[in-house]
Amino acid sequence: MSGLLDLLSGPMGKQLISGVAGQTGESEGKTANVLSMAMPLLLGAMKKNVSTPEGAQGLMSALQGGKHDGSILDNLGGLFGGGVDDAVTNDGAGILGHLLGSKQESVESALSQKSGVDAGSVANILKIAAPILMGFLSKQTSQNNVSDAGGMNALLGGMLGGQPQENQSLITSLLDADGDGSILDDVAGMVMGSSGKKGGIGGLLGGLFGK
Repeated sequence: MSGLLDLLSGPMGKQLISGVAGQTGESEGKTANVLSMAMPLLLGAMKKNVSTPEGAQGLMSALQGGKHDGSILDNLGGLFGGGVDDAVTNDGAGILGHLLGSKQESVESALSQKSGVDAGSVANILKIAAPILMGFLSKQTSQNNVSDAGGMNALLGGMLGGQPQENQSLITSLLDADGDGSILDDVAGMVMGSSGKKGGIGGLLGGLFGK
């Protein structure tokens, strides 16, 4: 099973970062910084959604539909080559609305503050990242023969493994804004044992861009 670290630190990640940076006009370093926080945050939101049978079914249905079959990953060069198509960003906006709901603006604002990238650019980065993340998840789902909520929950947890401490606290604070602790167990499960490790996605991306 591939995790987010594999996606973002591999050749596909470099292509994704460079393509998104070109699309938004932000530097690759800043784009990598936003993606390193945004991708686990979106996966954390998906993991929260699949804790209910309806949410799990909704995500499985979306991944089995033609639009999110993973083919978007087969030609990232083409996706970014002539500028990202409106259909992709509109799809991204729909995914974000579904995952983040009323918290979308506060998520964009927090990512903006932490990365130094203005909120408008963060919003654009997220709209491009969301359909790509869905494509990646779709490929992982089929490769791992995931067919039910339990399998999907385990897959998302595995993909989120090894998050650096700052991402853990960001995911928790943004997805549990009312402070009732409901997502804490999920977050603790998906990042078990990683709090003492340095690095994670942020460290890896920092290495890629010499930060």
